[in-house]
Amino acid sequence: MEKAVALAPLSRVRRFTMLERFLPIGIQTFEKVRERNAVYIDKTDLVYRLVKSYSYVFLSRPRRFGKSLLVSTLRSYFEGRKDLFEGLAIEQLEKDWMQYPVLHFSLSLMRITSVDELESMLDYLLRDMEQIYGRGNAADEAYGLRMANLVNRAHAQTGKCV
Repeated sequence: MEKAVALAPLSRVRRFTMLERFLPIGIQTFEKVRERNAVYIDKTDLVYRLVKSYSYVFLSRPRRFGKSLLVSTLRSYFEGRKDLFEGLAIEQLEKDWMQYPVLHFSLSLMRITSVDELESMLDYLLRDMEQIYGRGNAADEAYGLRMANLVNRAHAQTGKCV
């Protein structure tokens, strides 16, 4: 006999059978997990506590322990994507759902094996964000300075924490 499970999809509550759901193997973004109705263990109450309790967090976990999914969940939260959190614990906890500028840099786009590849990737990622918030005057800024200026410009343009 097939077992029905009540879920909270993005737009309305509907009953799904376990056969309609799948494990999100290889899916590393919270948005895709939620939109594709993949199995998701709700730990958003912990995300809420993390955000409200700490200013800085260093995530140190072994490979395949969900760091990318957690960072993606934080990104969706800070972008104010309330629709993605429908039916999850954080929906009841968060009252404001503010939208903040998010600078997301993923080094998982390619396997980096040299300093030149790392610099190329950093330049690529910074240029992508600089298209949104602008670039400083010096064309040869060091990566750290480019990042600091990018954060400052995003804050100046939005008036919000980055």
